[in-house]
Formats: sequence, structure tokens, C-alpha cells
Amino acid sequence: MSSRRKFLKSASVLAGFYSLSSFRLYGEGGDQRLQYPLPLIIDADTANEVDDSFAIARALIEPKLKVEGITASQWHTSPKAPNDSVSLSHKMNQEILSLMGKDEISLSIGSNAPLVNKVRPQESEAAKFIVDTALSLPEGQQLTIAVLGPCTNVASAVLMQPQIIPKISVNYIGFWHNLETNTWNKREFNTNNDPNAVNFLIDTYGLDFNVMTATTSQHLVFDKKEVDLHLKGKGGIADYLVNRWENFDRFWQKEDTEKTKWIMWDVAIIEALANPELTKKIAVKAPHDNLLRDINAYTSIDVVEMKRNYWASLDSFLKG
Repeated sequence: MSSRRKFLKSASVLAGFYSLSSFRLYGEGGDQRLQYPLPLIIDADTANEVDDSFAIARALIEPKLKVEGITASQWHTSPKAPNDSVSLSHKMNQEILSLMGKDEISLSIGSNAPLVNKVRPQESEAAKFIVDTALSLPEGQQLTIAVLGPCTNVASAVLMQPQIIPKISVNYIGFWHNLETNTWNKREFNTNNDPNAVNFLIDTYGLDFNVMTATTSQHLVFDKKEVDLHLKGKGGIADYLVNRWENFDRFWQKEDTEKTKWIMWDVAIIEALANPELTKKIAVKAPHDNLLRDINAYTSIDVVEMKRNYWASLDSFLKG
């Protein structure tokens, strides 16, 4: 189990905005009511780790996902974080789109700081983009947001414009979760980068909140041999991903110093959105210190099929 996600091991102001009857509950196999292609925004702390870039590359070439934009988020609690961590994420997002010939996709930069409380947004270009995109969708259509880092930008968007609450589906990578006891551990990297933001979203009535827990996503592990087999020496985004793996300082990992394996936390949520039949997602009670309501948690994933889909997709793209 990687130590990266555990090394840092009041109700919302909008409570009552929507009634509990507006909750959307899910059963095994994911939400069968999803309408493809899903309008998707990826909100990512891309420069913090390796898995973000692998996840973004996958999403950009998945026919079931219509990537409306990529928003950059901060990752200030990392010992390696510069003063302007969000700008590094934004720069990487630009590089990925350019290498994949997807320059038409919108990019926006988010807040470089977390929420100071649960009532004041950190206004940013990214938060405004989330609001504008959600409100632009036709009646009855929902914007899916994959949050690969902290929830700063999404929470700020909701605080700025509560009308988007029924228009968005938040899909967050975070938390550790014990299914048997339904107990939550929030001492996890994404959560620690903005606890006010994620707690605000959980405490917001009527918000479709889904969490791919670290407990579940930790099982999606890539092997360097398979990465080299599919990507190395093929130029463009392929070598970009390989170089990211090889050159990133995995400072928290004292074992596997050769970096032969890597947990692809963020890839798990992208694969789950594209292929919900490869997951089990259930309604569970929110953490005890949050609003008394159900949220949706991914409790298992089909690792073999997710990896097969990932490499089939990248191979096809690289062959042109």
C-alpha cells in the first residue's frame, strides 16, 4: 500500500437547498442511466504525480467521454510543491493536449490555494469554466467532473453558483474506506490538500457525489514492463508518459526504488466512468462528521479488464 496517500494520515451553507428526495442512488455495476458520450471536465493536480497524465491521456481518446475541458488544481501540501503548484499542473495539461493533437479542448487554471472556510469560494478561471459549462448543458443533461486532486475548484464553482448543483456529477479520488464497518479515513493526500472543499461538497444537499476510494483504486497497478512494451520509443505522448514515470522523484516510496510498478489511482476513475460495468458502486452513509446522507462509493473494480481497455485504447491511438 503506497504511503503517498496516507503520509499526512457544521453543515453546508447550502444545506436545505435541495431535498433529500433528489439524491441519486446506485447499485452494482454503476449507473445504468448514464448517457454517452458523457460531457466531462477533468480537474487535475497533474504535476503532483504520474497517474494524472496517464488518466488524462486515456480520457482524451475514449469515445464514451466528451472532454469539455481540463482544469488545473493545486497540490500545496506536497513536500515537493513549489509556491505556484497549480501553474505546473496547467503547464503539463497544455503539453498533453499538444502532444495528442487535442488543442481544441479548453484549458483553465484553478486556485493556487485551498478554501479558507466552507462559505467563501476561491474564485478562478477554472471555477468559472465549471459553472459556465454546467449551465450551458441542455435541460436534463448532467456534467460529469472527474476530480483527480483536491476539490477546490469544484467546491468554489458550487459556492459561486449553487444553481449548478443538480447539473453536475462529482467523481472524486480520495479517502480510505472500510466497507464492513463503513468507516472513513480522510488522512489522504487529495483530501488533505483541501479538507474544507471536500467536506463542503459532501455536506451539500442534492449534489451527486461519488468517490473512488484509495482503498479501491490502489489495486489498479501498472508494471513498467507493460508500459515500455506499449509506449517506449513510440514518440509523442507515448514517450512523454514513459519519461514522466522514469524521471519523477517518488520520494515517499522507500521500496521498489527501481519504480517497477505504479499505482494508477486516477486511471481507475476514468475507466469507471467509461465502463461502469467494470465496477461495483453502492450508496453508503457519508462520514460521521458530515451531513447525514448517502454518498456513492466504488467498492470494487475489475483490474484485469480496466488494464486491457487502457492498453487497447492507447495502442489504437498510437497506430493512428
